[in-house]
Amino acid sequence: MPELLAPAGGMPQLKAALRFGADAVYGALPSFGLRAFAGNFTWEELAEALDYTHALGKKFYLTLNILPYEEEFPELIQTARRAAALGVDAALVSDLGAFLALRRDVPELEQHISTQANTLNSETARFYERNGARRVVLARELSLARIRALRQAVPEGLEMEAFVHGAMCMSYSGRCMLSDHLTGRGGNRGACAQPCRWEYALVEKKRPGEYWPIEEDARGTYLLSAYDLNMLSHLPELIDAGVASLKIEGRMKTEYYVATVVGAYRRALDALAQSEESYRSLLPELEGEVRKASHRAFNTGFYFGPPSPMAGAEGFTQEMEYVGRVEDWQDGLARVTLKNRFYVGDTLELLSPAGVFSFRATSIRLYDTGEEKDTVSVAGQQILLPLPHAAAAGDFLRGPNRNHL
Repeated sequence: MPELLAPAGGMPQLKAALRFGADAVYGALPSFGLRAFAGNFTWEELAEALDYTHALGKKFYLTLNILPYEEEFPELIQTARRAAALGVDAALVSDLGAFLALRRDVPELEQHISTQANTLNSETARFYERNGARRVVLARELSLARIRALRQAVPEGLEMEAFVHGAMCMSYSGRCMLSDHLTGRGGNRGACAQPCRWEYALVEKKRPGEYWPIEEDARGTYLLSAYDLNMLSHLPELIDAGVASLKIEGRMKTEYYVATVVGAYRRALDALAQSEESYRSLLPELEGEVRKASHRAFNTGFYFGPPSPMAGAEGFTQEMEYVGRVEDWQDGLARVTLKNRFYVGDTLELLSPAGVFSFRATSIRLYDTGEEKDTVSVAGQQILLPLPHAAAAGDFLRGPNRNHL
């Protein structure tokens, strides 16, 4: 089975990803990654993350994939040396100069070529392989047929990684200047403001102040907002095409999102390892599962040809809401840190690596006072909740999303 690679915007997401079945995670330091507004890792946290990840026999890849300016190279190389000394398993890079400089100055650090580098063909892939790259993260514009042909044309030792789930960029493999132009925040510098997700209208030059909607549907106009990718139902095709690592997008996402999506893909891959029949029979449940985490409308990207539609995805939706995190469980009673309000009588779900279990909330007590409540609304407060299924620290609870009903 291929590697399942998950996003880690910080330690909570890293722990959730590994607990729910990721084989590897990718994350960043405050500098040189492409998600400046994720939690990211300090050097101390990176050391902790590496110890935690390696103790489980899994891998941590560090993103160093901004497009650096000339004056940033000394710090970039110093960062890479320090990361290699700590034990980072590989660095993701997108800039050709950065790739060659790190190969020269930090040869002990394995390098993976980021999707930002737009690897579309075997000539490019072989160039990276000849110069020491271990893996290429393929451009998102490639179809499965082209991936299969590329795999056959490059040395076996060069691994191919591809995105399977999460947000997609409207521009060519993320090479976008819209955020720079409208907000001064550079997308290729890790500070994208995502203006493609905004709602737009037309203004005629001689009629200033008169805004005309570009009608798409009754809910708004999102001509530039790309759909989210979802390849959960097409894992056999990806594996057959030669993809060695299945990558989930989402370093800005919560630990609950990471647990939900990683857990669904882990269960799918484990079922597929048994038989394709087992996998197919589980798919309806798992497709429902990923819809319980925040997402835009789904499609399959470019894997089966140009997506139709490419854009028009409005805002986020989710069929259930993250209501709490289990801190411990004993004799049918869970101590839970509250995330969002729910009520006595609600049907809740326990999300754990073993699967999903439904139960009814029969009572809520405050952990510190024992006071009975019908509901609690203060996020971060700890409560005691009867939970009839065995649970453990790091499991999640979700309940009805009343905005979705």
